[in-house]
Amino acid sequence: MPTKRESEAVVLEVRIVARPETIFPFFTDPVRMARWKGVSAELDPRPGGIYRCNVTGGDIARGTYVEVVPNKRVVFTWGWEDAGNPVPPGSSTVEVTLIPDGDGTIVRLRHMDLPKAARAPHTEGWNHFLPRLAAVAESRDPGPDPWVSRDKMGS
Repeated sequence: MPTKRESEAVVLEVRIVARPETIFPFFTDPVRMARWKGVSAELDPRPGGIYRCNVTGGDIARGTYVEVVPNKRVVFTWGWEDAGNPVPPGSSTVEVTLIPDGDGTIVRLRHMDLPKAARAPHTEGWNHFLPRLAAVAESRDPGPDPWVSRDKMGS
């Protein structure tokens, strides 16, 4: 029986036509992360290392890596740096599991510990970014991210 934490999690999956070893660095390398999610990232992919991603040029997600299993799984805490956000830095947890599937990989993302009011916007966010991950991992251009504010690109 799932725990309350698991039953209230945002859970999404996407199948990407790429091997886990191709996809994994998009969660651990700052240059690769910025290709699908955000304008810049500061990442130290080891337990206790920083996870910080400037997602839109103004909205910054921050947490720490909890678990890093190369080409299989990455877990990090998550929250937003802006004061007053109901999801402060490190208050929720994102778990990404890479499951080999023939010529591709199932990317299973679980975002746990979100307040009820924050689940729908985070579901929308991950539904926006996971197809962008699929595009870059499959060597396609995801195009400009419409969520990035042009006037904040230099921030």
